[in-house]
Amino acid sequence: MRRVAQVVRLRPEKQEEYVRLHAEVWPQVLARLSASGITNYSIFLRDGLLFSYLEHVGDDYDADVAAIAADPVTQQWWELTDPCQERWDDTSEGTPWAPMEEVFHHA
Repeated sequence: MRRVAQVVRLRPEKQEEYVRLHAEVWPQVLARLSASGITNYSIFLRDGLLFSYLEHVGDDYDADVAAIAADPVTQQWWELTDPCQERWDDTSEGTPWAPMEEVFHHA
């Protein structure tokens, strides 16, 4: 199992919309995440920052993430959610989320 944590800024004027969208995530988006081995996925909000945590239980994280990105319904979902987010300067153009380094874990 692989643990993944990421952070992104939330545009203040989009906070209500982002929270509303995530109150009713599309079932097809959730199904694609599950099919790609994504479990225990949470997004937290504090002071304009979104922190996400997920666990990947598949065999090939990169291939599973690529399958999510290639999914047409997920792409439509991102058309709604991406404008709510502000990309970190050092992230690639394909994702606004910045990976975080794990410095401690207690199981």
